[in-house]
Amino acid sequence: MKILLLGRNGQLGWELQRSLAPLGEVMALESRAQNNPKQWCGDLADAQGLRQTIRQFAPDLVVNAAAYTAVDKAQTEIEHAYAVNAQGPALLAEETLRLGAWLVHFSSDYVFDGSGDRPWRESDVCAPLSVYGASKHQGELEVARNPRHLILRTSWVYAARGSNFAKTMLRLGAEREELRVIDDQIGAPTGAELLADICAITMRQAMVQPSLAGLYHCAAAGQTSWHGYARFVLQEARAMGMPIQVAPQRVVPIQSADYPVAAPRPLNSRLDCAQIAEKFSIHLPFWQLGVRRMLQEIAITQ
Repeated sequence: MKILLLGRNGQLGWELQRSLAPLGEVMALESRAQNNPKQWCGDLADAQGLRQTIRQFAPDLVVNAAAYTAVDKAQTEIEHAYAVNAQGPALLAEETLRLGAWLVHFSSDYVFDGSGDRPWRESDVCAPLSVYGASKHQGELEVARNPRHLILRTSWVYAARGSNFAKTMLRLGAEREELRVIDDQIGAPTGAELLADICAITMRQAMVQPSLAGLYHCAAAGQTSWHGYARFVLQEARAMGMPIQVAPQRVVPIQSADYPVAAPRPLNSRLDCAQIAEKFSIHLPFWQLGVRRMLQEIAITQ
């Protein structure tokens, strides 16, 4: 099987190179063509180049781990956000449908408005609060035009590689004596490693049983706030011997209103993952396990 992977240098794309390797020949591309084999295009905003790449490689499976993720910048960079998050996936759907190939796409809890406190189900109505969320929702609709698709909605992605909330907390925790962290946004930190493994597991089953195609929520088990996440990261890091200066009691909970940003965030990012667990016989571990493992990996390299 020939697999085209987009977004190879991101947190998720890096892990997907590992998890997809046993399934077939993986052609992993980044957005800059000069850094890719044969200088092939991996830029979702370059429609002509991307179309040509797909037609030359003729994959059996395209896995899209690339996205525009600058949530606040998207409020003003609207055209670029939609080019990457919606128009690019639309082209992928068109080309994979023409080839009879499968398409895997990753989406976000930001497609919801964050109301209530019940975990969101796949069937719930999307009502994004931001340009980023709206562009991701449009991308989902475009991908679904190819019946052979898997869309995995997830939340609060992290990895030892790349930039993310946990690594920001480690840096600030080593520099400051007090941190103020939002406590009224609830979700589940989800490891890129876990998502990559689930992608490979679900795709292998779906290719044998095409009726499994569709949209699924996929996040680690349990829930926490950004404040609870930060305290866990800093306590674990301190126990591992990392140079954390801030004391646990000096990680102060604040409300979203106390930390104004350009793009509003959903307060409720809980995702109901019962469907993917049941249909693919997947066990989703609690979020603390993956975060602790990531911190151990970071500690080893310091």
